[in-house]
Amino acid sequence: MGIIAWIIFGLIAGAIAKLVMPGKDPGGFIVTIIIGILGAVIGGWIGTALGFGDVSGFNLGSFVIAVLGAIVLLIIYRVVRK
Repeated sequence: MGIIAWIIFGLIAGAIAKLVMPGKDPGGFIVTIIIGILGAVIGGWIGTALGFGDVSGFNLGSFVIAVLGAIVLLIIYRVVRK
């Protein structure tokens, strides 16, 4: 999957992670979106490494992995920043 697709996935995943985990984040919306992009990339890498299937494009499995990666990274970010 190309980097542009991961950025788009990350933007969407970051927005959904923010909806799932509302609250005031240090850094605001832009940082949350950046965390979404990083979470999507990390989630895709970990999902592939653990054998959940390869991330092969815009499909439901890839999207779920991206959102979960963004949520986990957002939780870590909140813990570290507080």
